[in-house]
Amino acid sequence: CIVNASTLRDMQVFALGLLDAESKDKKRILVRSAASFVQARLGLQKRPILDASVINSSGGTEKNGGLIVVGSYVPKTTVQLETLLALDELEKIEINVADLVDKQKCATAIDAILDRVENAIASGKNTVVYTSRELVTGENPSESLAIGNAVSEGLVSIVSGLKSQPRFIIAKGGITSSDVATKGLGIRRAMVLGQAAPGIPVWSIGEEGKFPGMSYVVFPGNVGGDDELAKLVSRLSV
Repeated sequence: CIVNASTLRDMQVFALGLLDAESKDKKRILVRSAASFVQARLGLQKRPILDASVINSSGGTEKNGGLIVVGSYVPKTTVQLETLLALDELEKIEINVADLVDKQKCATAIDAILDRVENAIASGKNTVVYTSRELVTGENPSESLAIGNAVSEGLVSIVSGLKSQPRFIIAKGGITSSDVATKGLGIRRAMVLGQAAPGIPVWSIGEEGKFPGMSYVVFPGNVGGDDELAKLVSRLSV
């Protein structure tokens, strides 16, 4: 079932129907959704956008830089990335997708990028790691899927290999944010603190994950205006 909702009221009507269906049919229904559904489902009152000081509070790492991971290829993300890259005082590291799918180059490329990320974060610079924008595909669907998996595994390896805890992590893209959370950071449980901007939830990582207590920002690929990512990073800069 695909639900199109243009207002919170639409979402509340759907949530009420979902609760009714669960009650009558005695079934548990799995929902994949953005943050607004949670508010409607739980009957939460509207909360203000989180202050930067809340997102930056990650347990003694305030002097470290934050990390932004961009893997999404949707046009909205590419435009937002271009706006972000125009910012000064930002370490910008592009990952060549061709290197990630080349088994002979992959490990060396990841190690080199990880060293740059570690140095930048430790020096207090916010760092963006992003995949090259030219879409690389295979000759058939299975090859294209393998390429996508290789790219995801590369991003996950960089995050999982970090020794220095970033002040925060922003993951841009639905698949990217899911893989970085579960595979890169080992998140099994998190507390939703609120939203960094409309439709962009912020988690506090649970004790079993890498970097417990750090803020993890889930930034979907098609959410926000052209400058939304740049505005968020600027707001979190110290």
